[in-house]
Amino acid sequence: MKKLIPILVLVLGALYLASGFRSPKNPTDFDVTGFGKLPVLLNGRIKPVDTVARTTLLTLQGRQRVNNPERSEPYVSSPTAWLLDVVYRPELADTYTTFKIDNLELLSLIGKTSDVTRINYDSGAKKFMVILGFLPSHHSRFSYADLSPHFDEIERQSQLAASTESPQRTPFQRAVLTLRSNLGIYQQLKYSFVAAETPDFFAEVTAFQENITKSIEAAANREAGKPFDADSLKKAMESISRYEALSDFTYVRPIPSHDPAKPSEWLSIGRALLQSYSRGDVPYEVLTYAALGKSWRENQPERFNEGVRLYRATLEKTSSNFLAKTDTEARFNHAEPFYKSMNLYMLAFFVAIASWLRWPDTLGRVAFWLITLAFISTTIGFLARMWIGGYAPVTNLYSSALFVGWVAGGLCLALEAIYKNAIGSVAAGMIGFGTLLIAHHLSLTGDTLEMMRAVLDSNFWLATHVITVTAGYGATFLAGFLAIIYIFRGLFTRSLDKTTADTLTRMVYGIVCFAMFFSFVGTILGGIWADQSWGRFWGWDPKENGALIIVIWNAIILHARWGGLVKQRGIMALAVFGNIVTGWSWFGTNLLEVGLHSYGFTDNGAKTLAIFVIAQLAIIALALIPLERWRSFATKSA
Repeated sequence: MKKLIPILVLVLGALYLASGFRSPKNPTDFDVTGFGKLPVLLNGRIKPVDTVARTTLLTLQGRQRVNNPERSEPYVSSPTAWLLDVVYRPELADTYTTFKIDNLELLSLIGKTSDVTRINYDSGAKKFMVILGFLPSHHSRFSYADLSPHFDEIERQSQLAASTESPQRTPFQRAVLTLRSNLGIYQQLKYSFVAAETPDFFAEVTAFQENITKSIEAAANREAGKPFDADSLKKAMESISRYEALSDFTYVRPIPSHDPAKPSEWLSIGRALLQSYSRGDVPYEVLTYAALGKSWRENQPERFNEGVRLYRATLEKTSSNFLAKTDTEARFNHAEPFYKSMNLYMLAFFVAIASWLRWPDTLGRVAFWLITLAFISTTIGFLARMWIGGYAPVTNLYSSALFVGWVAGGLCLALEAIYKNAIGSVAAGMIGFGTLLIAHHLSLTGDTLEMMRAVLDSNFWLATHVITVTAGYGATFLAGFLAIIYIFRGLFTRSLDKTTADTLTRMVYGIVCFAMFFSFVGTILGGIWADQSWGRFWGWDPKENGALIIVIWNAIILHARWGGLVKQRGIMALAVFGNIVTGWSWFGTNLLEVGLHSYGFTDNGAKTLAIFVIAQLAIIALALIPLERWRSFATKSA
């Protein structure tokens, strides 16, 4: 019976992954899923509406679920449904508690301290992190309507904060600037599919269409000195004034360019209406979005669904070149392969730990297959991102976190296939879950498939320098976490026998060699890239210097071992310190606000890195405890 357990877990895990790739069902009678697949342009990239809705919600409130306090349902049915309300029913969307604030001084500024929810964490570790300032002790979510009476004060405080140099800004100043930015995004989103603040945009566009010919004729007659229709010309001038003011005040451009090489020719609704005078009619896309809005407001799902279907059919004839990618991205969003991988890694970690206590063969194989499924899911996610974005796997800090975990997971599978002792599964579970959790928090800043900066837009160097350096990160971290397993098993359990200790030592040594090779090659390639681009080698950027430090540290570990300067414990302590070196190169250099890889100082980023460094130093201190106090070695001497 026990032999069937790994097979059963493998089947269930595969079904769990496959469940995300089924076509999503609409939560209501409206074809919200179909609308979510429609393409728009944002920040130079063509993406589905679904992605815009999800990333915007993550930016505004750190999650994709929206509270709905005034309806029978506690939450809005989907991110796309929330976006539809923002655009077509703003009076309702303004009541949704969309904006998250966790700075008490900012809450006091807007007079909302009585609405604050104190967070009751269920673990001592999280409570300790609150004391350190890493996790907020309070938070609250507010609606646009809640915040609107305080716009003037928010703007005044934002201007004061903006006049302060970024490194000198207080947490309050950073919070108020973030809130102002989020309010601006929300306001722009309102005009993404309409060009005016009106209760019936469809009626306005229809009237505008009927008046185009008359207004063009009136303008021509006035220029020629002939009698003209003053009323038609007045209406045209009023429309032009309104649409001109709002044409660029929009978050996305939904009117496609039919030339895939010219995304800059995508238009906002307002700009498309302004061009109607040169065309002689209102573009079909504008009329479609206006009609969809009317159907959404009037709760007419049949008309809404038919409009989505007809517009989709038109796009397939005129713009099929990018529909395949936007469809894939919408399906990718629904599948959530990285979220599923994170769950599998966490489960595998606990199963692997349990295998050291009971049923080592059965539970060890269960953990191995769970890690395999998580690795496959992450690989699928990578391949999808590469095809959608058109770049190599690693293009930003978010994708580097994914890749570090992927490299470590692949190496752990190899270790587990060789040694079959669940050590690789434990390490994969820790690193895989941790890196995916880091990636999740990095995704809160917005779109993770953004366009590359011109200076970095080189698939050759992204596929060589960036990939090899990031592989070096993953391997160095893996060596450090294997060393942590050695220290904890030896110090706190009796399970670190000579065979296990020797095996872990060989693992760490082999992984350090792997890390040394990739870090060295990647750093040299980075220097060549920099030399070609700037005429300088490592002096160009702190991150390249950080990569060189990783090479030097791995070389120190190897030479210390070869020279007999350290034995097993010493190698493990040095490998754990490698986590600090890699963490600094990976994240610390980004906090310096200097160089190409600087992504700006953040409180949470600095605190996370500080906590990580302190934890690694504490583990190194544990490694230095005399062997006779280690439970594994005390057992042998007894």
